[in-house]
Amino acid sequence: MSEYTNFEVGQKFPLPIATQADGAMFQVDANGAMFILQLSRTDVIAREAFRTGEMEFAFYEQDGLLFLLYQIDGIFKEGWGDAPLSLHNLKTELLPTEKSLQDRTMHLYLVDTTLQILLAQRDIELSDKCQAVIKKHVAAQKRKPFSDEGFRKKVQRIWTQKSPAMMRKEAAAVQHVALSIPHAPHVPQDPKKLH
Repeated sequence: MSEYTNFEVGQKFPLPIATQADGAMFQVDANGAMFILQLSRTDVIAREAFRTGEMEFAFYEQDGLLFLLYQIDGIFKEGWGDAPLSLHNLKTELLPTEKSLQDRTMHLYLVDTTLQILLAQRDIELSDKCQAVIKKHVAAQKRKPFSDEGFRKKVQRIWTQKSPAMMRKEAAAVQHVALSIPHAPHVPQDPKKLH
């Protein structure tokens, strides 16, 4: 992730988001891989679930498109969401580089849709299999970029054929993210209080 970009919880999200509506965006660019989840209604439990809770991501391929599927305990009661990968809206200088594709980190951001405030963030490490799927699709889209309309039509067609749950069953790679509770420092108990 670029050093000059300041991602601070409680502050304005520093990257432009084209579609300001509830939902997710999956992007791979010169800064690496990122998953941005926008929600207009969250609470402390949802923010904490995003920061430390259990999650599962999966990658589904169809017709030259790559979808990132996601399931986050504590935010979504059931089911899967999906976000298609596209490079066609990126400026040339933001296109993924060989170096950014070597980075196994995926940056996760929870953003308030209305205020565009960063509510929570987390970094996860992608497996070799997930990384290989991303690299393959980035290379293909760099070779033959989608047009805006072509991309939209393909996504719509796939959405009419398959739900995210159906896509998950046919995923090319899966990434499980374990519960991550920060450990409190060990405090020895006062023996007098044990009796």
